[in-house]
Amino acid sequence: MNEGRAGLGPVRGASYYVGALIGPGVLLVPSLAARAAGPASLIAWAALLVLSVPLALTFLTLALRHPVAGGLSAYVREGFGGDASAITGTCFATAVVCGAPAVSLIGGYYVADLTGSGTAVAGGVAMFMFAAVIVANVLGLTISSGFQLALAAVLVCAIGLAVSVALPGHVTHNWEPFAPHGWWAVGTAANILVWLFVGWEAMAQLAGDFRDPARDLPRAVLMAFALMAVLYCGLAVATITVTASDGSRAPLADLVAAGFGRAGRDGTAVLAVALTMGTMNVYIGSTAKLAASLAGDRALPAWFGAGPHRDIPRRPLWALALTSAILLGALLAGATSPADLVRATSACFIVVYILALGSAAKVLSGRGRTVALTALVPVIVVAAFSSVFLAVPAGAALLSYALRHAARNRAPNHRFPVPAAAFAQADKRERPDRAHDQTRPAAWARQKGGGRREKCDRSKN
Repeated sequence: MNEGRAGLGPVRGASYYVGALIGPGVLLVPSLAARAAGPASLIAWAALLVLSVPLALTFLTLALRHPVAGGLSAYVREGFGGDASAITGTCFATAVVCGAPAVSLIGGYYVADLTGSGTAVAGGVAMFMFAAVIVANVLGLTISSGFQLALAAVLVCAIGLAVSVALPGHVTHNWEPFAPHGWWAVGTAANILVWLFVGWEAMAQLAGDFRDPARDLPRAVLMAFALMAVLYCGLAVATITVTASDGSRAPLADLVAAGFGRAGRDGTAVLAVALTMGTMNVYIGSTAKLAASLAGDRALPAWFGAGPHRDIPRRPLWALALTSAILLGALLAGATSPADLVRATSACFIVVYILALGSAAKVLSGRGRTVALTALVPVIVVAAFSSVFLAVPAGAALLSYALRHAARNRAPNHRFPVPAAAFAQADKRERPDRAHDQTRPAAWARQKGGGRREKCDRSKN
């Protein structure tokens, strides 16, 4: 195949970047941040957009200098070894355990809003959606990355149009008091909003798919960042001025309705259900594979990896179904809230990013290391605002380390490497269906002038 013709260009690469960032979180997370800090949540949005620059540059540098197909887990393994890599995978899986029930309930809220129903209907819809996703994965029915990308594109267009139509008539509303819950709440809002900024690492796995990675990948990053900055700034202001005061559980539907009326609200509800179910389908199936892989690596109990070998392991699916049913029951009973699950999920993602950025600072040199450290420090600061929710990734990390340590004691001469490909399958978005070299993408190697021959020569040396 001619790589120059088939590879990604900057525009298509930017679309994959945006698809990795846009997800069901935009249906509720902006409103949660506004409730936490009021208009001062704009400071949190701005801070995270600024933080996105060194984040994107760090993963861009990793993609060009140390291209691997295993995603963040592979980078963590390169810098800190197998235990840290296993912890990375376990924290990612825990984020899905916490986030999936919240995502399904978000979809349920939008259906309840569409039908004029209450919490009971939202909970029933959430249960049905989750059960449907589990059954789909048992049957091997998966949502393609192209379909997910199309849903994300429709959502981006809907948000952009709604903001442009609704914002002019409301731009002066709801600005006082600016910080109703104090300035500390800005950090809490940033901690909530982290969910919307997870995905800048996506291109590290796609570097080998670009026609000319050194030229096209930076352009893709710049285009994606510019689009996300404009979209997020508009969404942040619109959330405060249009929807923050009503305490709605379907704030994006309110925003679209302000611009397009009842038809816009109904369309948003349908899109919300499609997006949440599509995202859950990708997450649940890939996380089941990740859990089975981690079990084989002794980072999770061996039970998860036992049973008949199938494309999607059954036991992790049943475990996800059970934990999600328990968490959904707790949500409906009022024992916890979507905001709590969002913060627990964000805490897990933050720990994953801290490990990845710390490893990048160790692996890279010169300006790349400086940029990685520039990103690492504010991520640690944001982590401090996770407060008690840091107990969730801490518990996952302790479990992973304890199981691996016990396994090493039983078999001291056996090594348990984390399979990089398994974590890559569980990353934010599916990659295009192309073959990847585990250590150096072919396009990158050919760009350096040696192709397969250069790789062989390097391996001999």
